Amino acid sequence: MPEPSEKDNFLFPTGRYYGEFTPEKLLFDANLQEFSHRVTIICALENGGKIPPLDAYNQIKALWQRLSNSRDNLLADDENPDKELN
Repeated sequence: MPEPSEKDNFLFPTGRYYGEFTPEKLLFDANLQEFSHRVTIICALENGGKIPPLDAYNQIKALWQRLSNSRDNLLADDENPDKELN
């Protein structure tokens, strides 16, 4: 995979993951960073008058739902360690 350009690093910054490593936690961290980045862009567009507040709200609500589903699917076992596997 090629290294991201300076422009990509500026437009799509990513942070390191410092938690206990599992592929699921790393993927959720990436989803969380993408959510944060998209919310920032939506808020900037709304503050600049490019999109109406209701559209911004609906877009953020949809992004939140996707993030919540991601958490439920990826981290469900971490929240209930005593849960028996069937």
